[in-house]
Amino acid sequence: MRRGSLHGEIDLNAVTFFSPVQEEIKLIEERMRSQADESHPDLRAALEHLLAAGGKRIRPTLGLLVGNMLDAPLEKLITLGAAVELLHTATLVHDDLIDGSLLRRGMATLNARWSPPATVLTGDFLFARAAKLAAETDHLPLMKLFSETLATIVSGELTQMFSAHGLINRENYYKRIYAKTASLFEMTSRAAAMVSPVDEPEVEAMRDFGYQIGMAFQIVDDILDFNGDQAAVGKPLGSDLLNGLVTLPAIYYAEANPEDPDVLSLPIGGWTHAEHMTRLVENIRASDSSKKAMREAEEHVDRALGKLNVMQPCAEREALENLAKYIVDRKV
Repeated sequence: MRRGSLHGEIDLNAVTFFSPVQEEIKLIEERMRSQADESHPDLRAALEHLLAAGGKRIRPTLGLLVGNMLDAPLEKLITLGAAVELLHTATLVHDDLIDGSLLRRGMATLNARWSPPATVLTGDFLFARAAKLAAETDHLPLMKLFSETLATIVSGELTQMFSAHGLINRENYYKRIYAKTASLFEMTSRAAAMVSPVDEPEVEAMRDFGYQIGMAFQIVDDILDFNGDQAAVGKPLGSDLLNGLVTLPAIYYAEANPEDPDVLSLPIGGWTHAEHMTRLVENIRASDSSKKAMREAEEHVDRALGKLNVMQPCAEREALENLAKYIVDRKV
């Protein structure tokens, strides 16, 4: 799922939330790159390839902004940011292999270049290095949180593989997107607060901030799967539904059109019929289902912004506000 916008051109939010942490992001990338210094040359080459693919580094940016706002030690934030982004990168390596994706962000995926066993082992290496970095924060509760988040992500992927196809169910959907995306946003912002000199109410506020923008982030991705620019998305529009995964726009459509034959066919394997699903995708695109889903994403962002109201005004708080607003107004 790629990022995009239903609201036209991106405003300056997309740029300004990075501004306070640009130099720290470079330090995080250096820390990530160094994790393969003593390893097999092919592992070093693989990590370099993955880093060259870019990405916005939204998760480590989130951690840096929260931690800087709350006066966390910079070294711990750099270590945490590298751990989080390596964990995220490892999940992408395995996701691309599972999905058979050959491109990500316009570059060949690792599995397009290497055999499946080598790709799996590279992902495992990245998981291990991410865990090592989490341990280097010397913060036992953070290490526990890190491992629990990884377990949540993996459990969510298994749930999606074995018990989500053709299922039209909001509870299942929310659990899936929490595991897939929001759990890592939540962990990042919570962990940054945990290593800061603040009390539990501030930690909880930042945990919820990360949760809310993470849920919004995945909902918007799922909207863009139907309404984004296909060239930018890099795969057929409605590809989740074509693979049997019923996301929020499709749920809204199914609720409004319960007698649609294509909707009725989903729980009994209708998603395997490409012609029927292509028709259903077009019907969803022509409906107001994506607008309804976007309103839900915006509600998550509004709740996230409410968590920032108790924080002292500063550049980092403003950047976090811009980041939250950017979530529902993305172009890529």
